[in-house]
Amino acid sequence: MHDFLKTWCYALAFSLILVACSAQNKQVPTSEIPPAPEIAALATDEIVFVTHLSRASYYLNGNNEWAGIDHDLAQLFVKQFAPEYKIRFVVAPQLNEIIPTLLKNQAHIATGLSITDLRKELILFATPFYDTQQQLIYNNENTKTYKPKRAAPLVSFIQDKNLSVPAGSSAIERLEKMQQAQPQLQWQASPTANADVLLEKVALGGLDLTIANSHLVDIMQNFHPQLSVASSLGEPEKMAWAFSKNADPKLIEKVNKFFKKIRNDGTLHNLIDRHYGHANRLSSDDINVFLARTDNLLPQYAPLFKAAQQQTGIDWRLLAALSYRESHWDTHNTSPTGVRGLMMLTENTANLMGVTDRLDPIQSVPAGAKYIAKLIDLIPENVPEPDRTYMALAAYNIGYAHLQDARALTKRLNLNPDNWVDVKKALLKLSDPDYYSTTKYGYASGGAPVVFVETVRSYQRILEHIQPGVDVSEQAIIAQNDAEITP
Repeated sequence: MHDFLKTWCYALAFSLILVACSAQNKQVPTSEIPPAPEIAALATDEIVFVTHLSRASYYLNGNNEWAGIDHDLAQLFVKQFAPEYKIRFVVAPQLNEIIPTLLKNQAHIATGLSITDLRKELILFATPFYDTQQQLIYNNENTKTYKPKRAAPLVSFIQDKNLSVPAGSSAIERLEKMQQAQPQLQWQASPTANADVLLEKVALGGLDLTIANSHLVDIMQNFHPQLSVASSLGEPEKMAWAFSKNADPKLIEKVNKFFKKIRNDGTLHNLIDRHYGHANRLSSDDINVFLARTDNLLPQYAPLFKAAQQQTGIDWRLLAALSYRESHWDTHNTSPTGVRGLMMLTENTANLMGVTDRLDPIQSVPAGAKYIAKLIDLIPENVPEPDRTYMALAAYNIGYAHLQDARALTKRLNLNPDNWVDVKKALLKLSDPDYYSTTKYGYASGGAPVVFVETVRSYQRILEHIQPGVDVSEQAIIAQNDAEITP
């Protein structure tokens, strides 16, 4: 009982510190964040996860479905280690409410937290599963915040600028340590904005500086290429699930066994690649050109992609991303090898799909969509999504035969031929004579499909961020016009 009271006092003190910081510092206006749902008393038949909204961990995707690595990990944990329980997520409206939610026994497990000294005084952490680096972020288009010179002390770059970080974030602990040596260092602790919102404010010119974890920065740079890293701060931090100090030891043991299992069998690596592996594939120039063309070119072709979704079931934003990667939405694009049009079809593929004019987008788009659907069907059904689609995209780029070689080689390397993250490794070996000489179809530039797939994934993620999915009413309109669009 004494330990519980001590922990509760720590939590109270922690909350008071945050309130004091908020009162002393100017509050930064923030975008509206959805409120947390009512938190019911913990039931005996459910495991409750408390988290916060962030594109790096838990968010609503372009199809209005919950997604993110913490979402997927939680679902997998309950399925594998606690199938007798239901799962429930509680979204804390602010980061600094996650730990109090745990300490008030309103959730079993917290996600989206890094391990810090102060947090370890309040809560328990499971085995860490991912390393991240805190980074100081500025807007490279803002003359006030041009990147500091290497010789200049970092604090001199910060001190005349508006720096804001989320209240309750590990960045505050980092800044407080820096302030001990540099008392003039000042910042604002925003009580309502998360790191995603503050990064957007920096990108839009409403804030000079913020601090965020590197994996989130990589994601947000795809939407806001003007975000740049001024400096990394300190040593990397470890991300881990957390529990109250009076949590059930059996639950903690199960969680640690879960992370050990998925680390050893490659599942964790596969999930990390799925959520973060493509995040920094594009340069800022790539993103700027893409965003410009989504404004001035995509509206011409979006109806075709949406109609193709109706025909194939493939998300129109994936089809648009694939088309952009192939042709940059240039209907007259022709490569030196003879592939042509919006979907860059080969002559053989065009003949197979009944296309008479590859430069005609009304023929090219549905044909390309049906071809990628055909490739997805060729991938064995035991390959889970989204890996199945990733492999089909690789086959679209390099040919299905070479993908077969790569999957066979993956198995010979004692890796999993049903996991894209392992097949990528084998694809890269198809240009190595020690390996391609042993395959059925021989040499291939195996690095090309890896880059191709990750680039398409990046463009798709951007489109999901800025373009809505096809809703039911829109599907009806598309269906009525389908005959006019389909060749």
